[in-house]
Amino acid sequence: MSTPSIYGFTLDQLTAWLGERGHKKFRATQVWEYLYRKRVTSFTDMAEVHPDCVKLLEENFAIQTLVEHTKQVSKDGTVKLLLKLDDGNLIETVMMRHKFGLSVCVTTQVGCNIGCSFCASGLLKKSRDLTSGEIVEQIMKIQLHLDEAGQGEKVSHIVVMGIGEPFDNFIHLNDFLTTVKDHKGLAIGPRHITVSTSGLADKIREFADKDQGVNLAVSLHAPNNELRTRIMKINRAIPIEKLMDAIDYYLERTNRRITLEYILLKGVNDRPEHALELAELVGDRRRSLVNVNLIPYNPVDEHSQYQRSENDSIKGFYDTLKKQDVSVSVRLEHGADIDAACGQLRSKQMNKEKAG
Repeated sequence: MSTPSIYGFTLDQLTAWLGERGHKKFRATQVWEYLYRKRVTSFTDMAEVHPDCVKLLEENFAIQTLVEHTKQVSKDGTVKLLLKLDDGNLIETVMMRHKFGLSVCVTTQVGCNIGCSFCASGLLKKSRDLTSGEIVEQIMKIQLHLDEAGQGEKVSHIVVMGIGEPFDNFIHLNDFLTTVKDHKGLAIGPRHITVSTSGLADKIREFADKDQGVNLAVSLHAPNNELRTRIMKINRAIPIEKLMDAIDYYLERTNRRITLEYILLKGVNDRPEHALELAELVGDRRRSLVNVNLIPYNPVDEHSQYQRSENDSIKGFYDTLKKQDVSVSVRLEHGADIDAACGQLRSKQMNKEKAG
């Protein structure tokens, strides 16, 4: 059995674990600061921590459990890491440069069971959830790269939009969020964190009740059940009516804005009538708290039936929503020259290994 990651603890959990073994509360705070402020990669580098505590941690945990398998750097500064887990599975993590800061997109599962017909991530079925430690360590891998560059840069934003359905790994997701927000550690503000879901209605409600304070994005991608079921099989179990009810609950419970993600597929869901239907779905009562984010599709070899919408179609869809007083934006693209589609680098690497 592999050694668990020390990053798997929240500060409260670490405090309790050490307390049960005779260590006072301040010891956990010391360890926490070494992990997230000083960013040590070895327990022996925790010079101010009592040797007995260091020995205890060394015997039970590892700081680095992910191995960098492949690193790609885009012309626009986007960095994509293909990381190998202890069990040999591969996951992806991406850092993107924005005017507002450095954003990291993390993966929450090995594979995905949602099965969206346009997505490279779902080509391989889910084999397991990532632990909260494995999700946190993705952030730390990127931050250590930044530290090595010596420019004083820090991860400022997080998007939970990598491989997998975050709400299908709910407990580890919430521990991850608690850890990265902690003011004694990475101190990433909740408004700088976005979690994306394909639309697990019950978990949207539960997430509203937990009120982590982060942003929520829902992958909608179609304005009606017939079309959404065709491109997203999850709609068979959770139709749009049930999803929108959960979104209403979230908005009422949190009074926080939500993003509806809408990937534009040429000739499939990008017609003016689709935009009008989407505007009607958003409706007056949701309009002030809902933003539609239009996503130009990145074609992938594995899903050749889908093509990117023409620029005129994207503009027309945007203009139609605007005329209906819907808040709408078009996602900026990053890393187009390094397998930008989520899961694409992983699937290509696995195909290479099979061929070899």
